[in-house]
Amino acid sequence: MKFRELSAIGLLGVLLASCSSINISTDYDPGRDFSSYKTYRWAKGKERNPRNALTRNTLLDRRVRFAVDKSLQSKGFRKLENGEPDFIVLVQAAMTEKMQIYQQGGWYHGWGGPYGGYTTVSTYTEGTLVVDIVDRAEKALSWRGTATGAVRPQSDPESVQEDIEYAIEEILHDFPPRR
Repeated sequence: MKFRELSAIGLLGVLLASCSSINISTDYDPGRDFSSYKTYRWAKGKERNPRNALTRNTLLDRRVRFAVDKSLQSKGFRKLENGEPDFIVLVQAAMTEKMQIYQQGGWYHGWGGPYGGYTTVSTYTEGTLVVDIVDRAEKALSWRGTATGAVRPQSDPESVQEDIEYAIEEILHDFPPRR
């Protein structure tokens, strides 16, 4: 089970390679003043969820962090290694096995009983990537972005990184929210 889980987690990087396969949702605290956010840091230690798939796959975790840093810094936010930031970034990933059932044709009732049509059943892995923005001073979730989609296999690290950057850009597109 661990090998299968780790393999699926490795595939999370290829989550959502095309616009049609990615579902993005965001939510935020409308009472929060996001214009005060200038600096951030990554969640560390006990702030991180030990069951997070990224915690178990450091290669993927680094790729996701790189993509988030790139996106946030392009929006003018500055990452702090020391000191007190305005917000903390926490990214989590999860994998779920899904079943898809497809029926073609219909059933017809003739003299000999019902006939016709067929059913195909297949399974696939669905990945979810969540980016949380936590207000450091209040220790409260202020913004959340989620991407969900089918995970497809990839063969090279460059493609994995491109797909991660695409998913992160889509998630953070509306951060900070505009009033």
